[in-house]
Amino acid sequence: MRRHRNVKIVATLGPASNDYEMIRALHEAGADVFRLNMSHGDHAEIKVRHEIIRQVEKDLNSPISILADLQGPKLRVGVFKNGEEELVEGAAFRLDLDDAEGDVNRVKLPHKEIFDALEPGAHLLVNDGKIKLRVKDCGGDFADCEVVVGGTISNRKGVNVPDVTLPLAALSEKDRKDLEFVCDLGVDWLALSFVQRAADVEEARALAKGRAALLSKIEKPNAVKSFDAILEASDGIMVARGDLGVELPVQNVPPIQKQLVRKCRAAAKPVIVATQMLESMIDSPMPTRAEVSDVATAIYEGADAIMLSAESAAGSYPIEAVTTMNNVAGEVETDPTYTEIIEASRRSDGITVADGIVSAAREIAETTDIKAICCFSQSGTTALLVSRERPRVPIVALTSHIRTARRLCLSWGTNCVVTGEVSRFKDAVIAAVRAAIAQGLATEQDMVVVTAGVPFNTPGSTNILRVAPCEERLIYASETE
Repeated sequence: MRRHRNVKIVATLGPASNDYEMIRALHEAGADVFRLNMSHGDHAEIKVRHEIIRQVEKDLNSPISILADLQGPKLRVGVFKNGEEELVEGAAFRLDLDDAEGDVNRVKLPHKEIFDALEPGAHLLVNDGKIKLRVKDCGGDFADCEVVVGGTISNRKGVNVPDVTLPLAALSEKDRKDLEFVCDLGVDWLALSFVQRAADVEEARALAKGRAALLSKIEKPNAVKSFDAILEASDGIMVARGDLGVELPVQNVPPIQKQLVRKCRAAAKPVIVATQMLESMIDSPMPTRAEVSDVATAIYEGADAIMLSAESAAGSYPIEAVTTMNNVAGEVETDPTYTEIIEASRRSDGITVADGIVSAAREIAETTDIKAICCFSQSGTTALLVSRERPRVPIVALTSHIRTARRLCLSWGTNCVVTGEVSRFKDAVIAAVRAAIAQGLATEQDMVVVTAGVPFNTPGSTNILRVAPCEERLIYASETE
């Protein structure tokens, strides 16, 4: 199913989108990747959704990527005797390990790791930052705080600790069980929550054992500080603006988003911009103008994908939300300013033979009458490099491995096609030309650029480029050579 846009759309599945008809409709409306949120739904429900996606993929003969989003460790206060209390600015409030029910003066925080890491002057944010506490004194089992920003605190509200690196593993026991389950199912991407350092990614990689690509969610200040190392250890990145906007001043988030997107693109690794993109569409069939502008901004920045969360998982208008994203993307990408911005921000982290090949492919395609860049990629590396170039012509990513095609569904501009096994570059050229014609990107009077790595099945070996005619006579003649 060919898209008439380059940025990809990730749609989260949930109660509003858990049957065949809706999931198929979402894919047809524009969803390229489906996110399974492991914070909601048991394994039986997740398995059913996975099976439905694969059935839609089979019925439409269209590769679909599945992203399993691990919950990560959840930091929450305990319960209150009255259910909730009102904290007043300037008041004293204690967090401790006492099992007694909380009141207006204290509540349990059942995470000793936090107390071990806290220092006087550190801040704690409760209930998505609505309440702000400053630590005045602390020990191994308590923190005496001053209420800086008051509000209502109630049972099991979340706690963020932005000022310190917490000695917590990114993978909880639940995450480890979920990881094994979804890898056995056959998901394509694993999103890792609460990543603070590259070691968190390496731990997950050892458990995944190559069964899924790893995408790190950047939602902690320490993740921003350690981003270069995290990016190098990861296969992709999600800019998770929700928690990031809680733990950092909100005005810091837009420039961070731009910086992270550019670094991911330079590294040829896909990046998703996520959280609250069309949040009003949970209850409304129309987005706000500000939300449309937010979606457009992520596209102008060159993000590989934009994501819907509750809008498609629990909202009243999931198809309308996907359609809106699709329409915004189509409009932005036809704007001449978009091309200027994308091309002005083009850069690479290194100059290798592969970098030179894909750069040359783009130059040839954009300066001559070439209709598409066709990259034959068994591991996905060649396609990722071509995608990084953000060419003006369509990208056809061909592979004989369905897993590679599914993973590439997350990458900018890739029209993924599964072909038969090839052992010669000539066979790759034939497959590329046929795919370009079948997708309506070229006719028999046109030409395409074909890139690949020879020998095949060697990741990162992109080393050959050919301008190929699509004329049927020439292609069939080459088969008999």
